[in-house]
Amino acid sequence: MANLIQGIALVGAGKLASFLAPASAHAGFKILEVVARDEPRSMKRAQALARSVGALAATVSSAAVEADVLWLAVPDAEIRRAAESLAQRAAALHSQRRGPQFAFHSSGALGSEELAPLRKLGVATASVHPLMTFVAGPQPSLSGVPFAIEGDGAAVRAARSIVKRLGGMSFVLPARRKAAYHAWATMTSPLLVAYLVTLEEVSRAAGLNAKQARQMSLPILNQTLENYARLGPDGAFSGPFIRGDAETVAKHLTLLKRSPKARAVYMALARAALDELPVKNRRKLRKLLGD
Repeated sequence: MANLIQGIALVGAGKLASFLAPASAHAGFKILEVVARDEPRSMKRAQALARSVGALAATVSSAAVEADVLWLAVPDAEIRRAAESLAQRAAALHSQRRGPQFAFHSSGALGSEELAPLRKLGVATASVHPLMTFVAGPQPSLSGVPFAIEGDGAAVRAARSIVKRLGGMSFVLPARRKAAYHAWATMTSPLLVAYLVTLEEVSRAAGLNAKQARQMSLPILNQTLENYARLGPDGAFSGPFIRGDAETVAKHLTLLKRSPKARAVYMALARAALDELPVKNRRKLRKLLGD
């Protein structure tokens, strides 16, 4: 299926689009257009991204909308509005030009129904969300990255074929499960960063600054992730809870009274450990935690 796709038009020029454009071009897809809002800052980004992959930069009102795939990489709140504008543009051009066959968006929380205006034109639609973090600068590899896909049968098949060419793996996710999936994804990366910031706060009581805390935390964080991947959660678990060391936990809780937010995080994670992991001395630890 991917071999039959002659071109992709990206809608948006932010972090995700800036990654998808070169990744798709490297995989052998022709990027025809980068479509952005008709305002100077957006167009400047779109023009730079388009130049990097040999595409044209356009606004919705000037877009050709003739790529086989329209891939919307815009904020969730803008997907429906962008789909409506693209549908109007495509409808105006369809009598003279070939229109898109497929339309994707990459929201993790929203379903393919956000693309309903394009679906009404006969375009097969899907949501295609990479379970990966995209920030300014680093360009992560898509090798082995899972993509959650949901939508029309033809669009799902096309998306899975494209993801395979990109080096990723895909799985079909029912629309009713998207909110739960995205909550999980949010806890996997953005809220993990929030947890790491909390670690920095606690480290100050040990006399470290944030930079020192980051540098010193990395070896144990990396080893913990390696252990988790290799041994599972029970095998990766260590420290005072697995030993049932209630006295040490009590000292932690006393110290953390100085940092109420960090204390709340500690207690929430400690309760999760008591419920899900191999903990000794549970009764005394639960009493300490107020359970």
